[in-house]
Amino acid sequence: MSDPVPPHPHHQDYPRAVAPNVPPRRHLEGQTALVTGASSGIGRAVAVCLGQAGANVAVNYSSKEDAALEVVKEIESSGSHAFAVKADVSKEEDVLSMFDAVRAEFGTLDILVNNAGLQVDSPFIDMTLAQWQKVIDVNLTGQFLCAREAVREFKKRGVRPEISCAAGKIICMSSVHEVIPWAGHVNYASSKGGVMLMMKSIAQEVAPWRIRVNSIAPGAIRTPINTAAWDTPEHYAALMKLVPYKRIGEPVDIGRAAVWLASDDSDYVHGITLFVDGGMTLYPGFETGG
Repeated sequence: MSDPVPPHPHHQDYPRAVAPNVPPRRHLEGQTALVTGASSGIGRAVAVCLGQAGANVAVNYSSKEDAALEVVKEIESSGSHAFAVKADVSKEEDVLSMFDAVRAEFGTLDILVNNAGLQVDSPFIDMTLAQWQKVIDVNLTGQFLCAREAVREFKKRGVRPEISCAAGKIICMSSVHEVIPWAGHVNYASSKGGVMLMMKSIAQEVAPWRIRVNSIAPGAIRTPINTAAWDTPEHYAALMKLVPYKRIGEPVDIGRAAVWLASDDSDYVHGITLFVDGGMTLYPGFETGG
């Protein structure tokens, strides 16, 4: 018996991750969050989910102000406060100014989601130093700069027991490519491998201050950056060969995971990568013995 043909991603019976028709728990009430790269895709979903869970949210963007303001509007419609803040996370002066703006707006910070990232793809032998450096600067150095400022804020302020068990929470956005090699994307895979050990090393160092640091590693998620992987039935079927669960991930899948990692429900979770990938890291190419 042959495997069933995966549904087209726009088919009416396509199994999307649909939120249940109940109000979300507002278990982040009283907390403030900063989400970098939050004007679209995964970052947008994370910012909205955090807002729906009760957090006030700083929506970082680098170039698309209109899109960021739409995210702000959506968050505020859920009853939380939000504002947009422009910054290039690869530039130290921008990061410092962004954290000053967050403190001016909210007083302090409880949650950082290091989401901003990009791809600049090239065969390795043709990859320029500029292509390498641009990805490393945003995907890895940007996360370092933001995490450093967050830790400084969390350590200075300490634990507020009425708000959270932790002094602060950092969530780094990684990728399944922190463990899966990716030919043609050496700069991207290297940046995410670096995020993994950066996250763990920071987590090891800051744990005594009750600062929790974790990562989320998305697999194939329906976002504008990877439209070519799911925009036709043929592309979608090819993608599903890599996903045992046989559906593409939705940005809200990552948003919900971020809410859990930011909440006290996960207070004893520290220094881990949470793979949200439909089983991609199970290496489905080996399911029949290789």
